[in-house]
Amino acid sequence: MPDLPADATQETRRAAESGRIDSFRENTRDARMGIANEAEALFRRKVSWGATYGESARLFTHLGVPVMTRLRVQERVVLDTLVDAGVARTRSDALAWCVPLIASKEDEWLKDLRKAFEEVEKVRRKGPSLA
Repeated sequence: MPDLPADATQETRRAAESGRIDSFRENTRDARMGIANEAEALFRRKVSWGATYGESARLFTHLGVPVMTRLRVQERVVLDTLVDAGVARTRSDALAWCVPLIASKEDEWLKDLRKAFEEVEKVRRKGPSLA
């Protein structure tokens, strides 16, 4: 934890933590990029970085990938409500906000769904081939 007076406010603590994270980010950039390049070549996936210090956490790099989606009027109304309320700047941001929220609330259901899909894939691999 940063060295702060005992009577430091929560805002002061967060600012100190954020400063420490910023410093870490700048001081480790070259090393992190080298590790990321090796990991991406090895695993054929993009690598994201972040840091946690005290109660603060921040992602440094994360991917925003465009996704085409078709939404009904009611679904667009939900996204527009989030935009109008200031929760998100755009429909795209609103959708990006919704996905992790649903994932966190439905974690067990998503795990079960992934397991079931793995079983389907096993059965498909055992089935007759078209070739």
